[in-house]
Amino acid sequence: MRIPKAIAKLIESFERLPGIGPKTAQRLTFYLLHFPQEELEKFAAALTGLKTNTKICAVCKNVGEDTVCNVCNDPARNQALIAVVSGVLDVFAFEKTGFKGVYHVLHGVIDPLNNIGPDDIFIHQLIKRLKDKKSHVEVILATNTSMEGESTAMYIAKLIRENGFNENEVKITRIARGLPVGGEIEYADDNTLSRALEGRSNF
Repeated sequence: MRIPKAIAKLIESFERLPGIGPKTAQRLTFYLLHFPQEELEKFAAALTGLKTNTKICAVCKNVGEDTVCNVCNDPARNQALIAVVSGVLDVFAFEKTGFKGVYHVLHGVIDPLNNIGPDDIFIHQLIKRLKDKKSHVEVILATNTSMEGESTAMYIAKLIRENGFNENEVKITRIARGLPVGGEIEYADDNTLSRALEGRSNF
């Protein structure tokens, strides 16, 4: 049987998404095939708006609707407490814990096997941000506990000290081992993340 081009193209598009194999891509495509046209158009508009209606925050690199995100703009936030995370999903996870600091989103981790180096993620922007701060800051290295996450945390800690920040200016801590080694922050439950934050240690 020859699959119509429109169906084949959508299956291929779904297969490009992480965690979706050929069978899941087929199921999603044929599920959408039975959607009313009006609902499909809303779905298509939402996909198009994903890029056009979002911006990378000029301060923390989180994703928001304005040039500066609502977290950075919140006067109730502790601007001297910066959680450095790998991705935006980690921000959502920490927000559920009631974290009252701010974030710095790297948009990845150092991963030489996939040709991702320090210049490919927002590490140097963190250093610039620290230089712009006038008061004592605590940087919580909250990357995943995978090998790449650990090496990224170590690199950032070393870079902060190499840029002349002493412990009185920038305190560096690492989230506690409430997270399993190799675990992903975005999948951790609220209580585990809260314990990881509370039990952070100097790094």
